[in-house]
Amino acid sequence: MTEDKHRQKMAAKKAVMDAKIAQASEERGILILLKGNGKGKSSSAFGTMLRSVGHGKRCAVIQFIKGRTETGEHLFFKDHPQVDWHVMGHGFTWETQDREQDIAAAQKAWELAKKLLADESYDMLVFDEMSYMFKYGYLDVEPVVEALKQRPPMQNVIITGRTMARPLLDIGDTISVVQEERHAFRLGVKAQAGIEF
Repeated sequence: MTEDKHRQKMAAKKAVMDAKIAQASEERGILILLKGNGKGKSSSAFGTMLRSVGHGKRCAVIQFIKGRTETGEHLFFKDHPQVDWHVMGHGFTWETQDREQDIAAAQKAWELAKKLLADESYDMLVFDEMSYMFKYGYLDVEPVVEALKQRPPMQNVIITGRTMARPLLDIGDTISVVQEERHAFRLGVKAQAGIEF
C-alpha cells in the first residue's frame, strides 16, 4: 500500500471514529459484566479498578466466594486509602460443602453490597464472583437488578463470574466474555502465586 492510500484509508477511518465519539454524549456510570469459562475475569475487573484508583476514584470490592486474604490483589489493595476490600466468602462450594453457611455468607455480602450501591461516595464497585450466587440459588437476582438501577448516577459496577443471570445481561452496558483456549492447570501445572491468586 502506498503512503497516499494509507493516509486516505486512515483519514476515512478517523472520520468514522470521530462521528461515533461525537454520538456518545451521555455521562453516567456503567454496569460491566465479565463472564465466560476463561481465566482473567477478576483480573480484568481489578485492572479496571486500578485505572479508576489512578484517577483518584474511591472503590470497593466484595468477593462473594473467595475466602482467602492472601491473594495478590488483596495484599496489594488491602491498605490502600481509596479501596475498601471485603472478603465475604468461605471458599469455593466444593471446598466448603456447607450450603447453609454459603447462603448465609452470600446474604451477608449482599447486605453490604446494598449499602455500597446506595453510597454515592463510591465511584466503582467490584462484585467479584457474584454471578454464582444466582446460579446456586443463594440470592434472588431481582433485588440486585433493582438496586443496580437505583444506584447513584455516576457509580460504576463490575460483576464477575462464569455465567450471568438473564436479568443482569438485560441491563448490562458492557458485557465481555473471557473464553478458555488452553489453561496451564489442565496441562498439569500447579496454581501459583501471582498468576492464579
